[in-house]
Amino acid sequence: MRVQWCKSSYSKVSGDCVEVTHFTSGEGGIRDSKQPELGYLSFSSAEWSTFVSALSSRGSVKLV
Repeated sequence: MRVQWCKSSYSKVSGDCVEVTHFTSGEGGIRDSKQPELGYLSFSSAEWSTFVSALSSRGSVKLV
């Protein structure tokens, strides 16, 4: 399965960042942008939703 990974706009300065994706199944994924060959962590729809809500509620992170 081929997916599109999105890198944070904050990574422009240092290049050290994580990338996120949404799988067609509704799950979410996150990986190290500097070492994508090492794999990724996947989360169920409920886990991903909780993760995104927690970050969004802090107001410091905007996820695509």
